[in-house]
Amino acid sequence: MTAFGSERLLEVAEAALGTGGADDVEALVYRQAGGLTRFAASRIHQSAWREDLWVRVRVVVDGNRVGTATVHAADPAAVRATAGRAAEVARTMPPDPGYPGMPGPATAYPEAGRHDEATAGADPATRAGLVAGVLRRLPAGVAAAGACETRELEIALANTRGVRAAGATTGAGFSILVDAGSGTGWAEGTEPALADLDVATLGERAARKAMDSREPRELAPGTYPVVLEPNAASVMVQWLGWLGFGAKAYDEGRSFLVGRLGQRVCSPLVTIVDDATAADTIGVGFDFEGVPKRRVTLIDEGVAASLVYDFRAATGHGVEPTGHGLPAPSAEGALPMHLSLLPGQTPQADLVAGLERGLLVTRFHYTNLVNLMDTTITGMTRDGTFWVEDGRVVGAVRNLRFTQSILEALSSVRAVGAETEMATEDGYGAARAPALAIDRFAFSSATTF
Repeated sequence: MTAFGSERLLEVAEAALGTGGADDVEALVYRQAGGLTRFAASRIHQSAWREDLWVRVRVVVDGNRVGTATVHAADPAAVRATAGRAAEVARTMPPDPGYPGMPGPATAYPEAGRHDEATAGADPATRAGLVAGVLRRLPAGVAAAGACETRELEIALANTRGVRAAGATTGAGFSILVDAGSGTGWAEGTEPALADLDVATLGERAARKAMDSREPRELAPGTYPVVLEPNAASVMVQWLGWLGFGAKAYDEGRSFLVGRLGQRVCSPLVTIVDDATAADTIGVGFDFEGVPKRRVTLIDEGVAASLVYDFRAATGHGVEPTGHGLPAPSAEGALPMHLSLLPGQTPQADLVAGLERGLLVTRFHYTNLVNLMDTTITGMTRDGTFWVEDGRVVGAVRNLRFTQSILEALSSVRAVGAETEMATEDGYGAARAPALAIDRFAFSSATTF
């Protein structure tokens, strides 16, 4: 049972629909709640709870003048007043000649994500117990920091064209950084349900990496073969999601896929999909315009295959929207938010065993964009960077800065891991990816740590 439930959220949304003098009205209700338990120096130092509900009302007058207003309240009277303010805003707005109208009702919405009662109801004691169990098993002489988080999301949307959509999902995350003096190790997990998070294994993995990372040696910058663990691979997938899979970005010439649709852009081993219907993702079955979400293959065995469309872009192109719309009107256009690089057949351990000389990278940190059109990003390796010879990890190396085109890296993928993990990068959502063996990866400078 969710905290509010679909019927109650839809009642909140429908309170906005009777706005007088409007041609179209849409109300989007978004509720999120969750707990966070943080630890540092191997001690829990914070347990927090946050909860918010907002209603965003979009009103259209005079055929194509669009206004929006938002309120953080579930009270129907407050929602109706917010709709009135949105109408006032609309009357001051210039006409939007490209206004496509609002979507109509769907015949069905797909099952998407997963709502787990235990995760939604997880209390501070539950999260603290998990953290304490991990800390007890750490080796002597190390210190750990990190967080355990549980969250619930409920969304409902109604409009005057007949759309009534509501859904709920949950998520849980655990991250840990272990400091062993001259070396650090890190691990992270994100799953729809807290019970699916193997926090003990994550803690052991971070501790082992920290111990193995001690006394790192210097390594000159250069281009090396690498094995990227799932978190590092996921960061590249998340960046691609922002850099141009949306139809609006493509139409405006600010997508790396401009002129490349139908062409090979990656290794044939690389297939990237956006699939909110996957059981191992986090999300609901409709987008922020109330359109059912579809599974879209964006890169199919290395070939740029498709874009994602919100209602406006789809109307302009004469195609069906794919269910990737953000709250309209949106400057971004459609975005894929359930990205996955599909796994291969090679166990992750065999990727390292197949590396003659090169680097094993645990994670990327603080990545930033250098060049959108060729997908070049820069960032640091952190918390577990190792040199491999003859298929064996022979020691830790100091962290390196990389400056690398994502598409070039994905074009030199030699093998794809069989196991996937979902990972996050601050501000860029989450994506699921396996480990990747890449023949050429450019490291532009060394560090002293």
